[in-house]
Amino acid sequence: MSGDMMNRAGVCCRARITKDEAIRYISHLDYASLMQRAIRRAKLPAAYSEGFNPHMKMSFASALSVGVTSDAEYMDVELSETLPETEIAKRLRSALPDGVRLLNLRVLDGKPKALMALTDEAVYEVTAPLRGSMDDAREALDGFNAAAECSYLRRTPKKTREIEVRQYMVGDVRGEETTDGRIKLTMAIRITPGGSVKPQEILTLLCEKFAFPVEAQAASVCRRALLSRGKALLPEAEVKP
Repeated sequence: MSGDMMNRAGVCCRARITKDEAIRYISHLDYASLMQRAIRRAKLPAAYSEGFNPHMKMSFASALSVGVTSDAEYMDVELSETLPETEIAKRLRSALPDGVRLLNLRVLDGKPKALMALTDEAVYEVTAPLRGSMDDAREALDGFNAAAECSYLRRTPKKTREIEVRQYMVGDVRGEETTDGRIKLTMAIRITPGGSVKPQEILTLLCEKFAFPVEAQAASVCRRALLSRGKALLPEAEVKP
């Protein structure tokens, strides 16, 4: 249903936004604060919780790792008044800082399921300088894709644990050579209640166990999609102000 046709108060807006190169090193918490400030600058009628310390009724899908860019950040914001979708998009676009773009926005019917509960898959693009032949790269990818099990040792300041990564992979990791001497990998990763795996960890595993011939430290990572049961969290059509 179009937001232009709505006539009831208390609605949820879902937006697909970006996290571009200019802000890829800010934390998820700082990113959320940045968006709250943008909503206030846009003078959108955001709803707030009740109680001693009210907070804006806003939520995000799966948090993004620091250093990773994204074309698929999803944000739900509850509004206390109804506005047309085009008006909401126009106001929000005008208030966004460098590093964030609004790609799509919809006013949702009823009370939607939480984004974090909906999201079960992420698609990433990893690009790194190629330091060997493309034949060697394909051989390494073939080895990883054919492995029934493959473990990664995740080290954190508090503990070290072994993670079986194949359980989180959706299909094969695909690779193609770019015109500037790099290789671009595309990988789809499951997001489960029990955890997930990071694309940087997959790249490290490829290098350490399968001799993947790239300069891993110079890799860039971009999240291209977040999915729920194979479908985008919003229709792909863009709302124009």
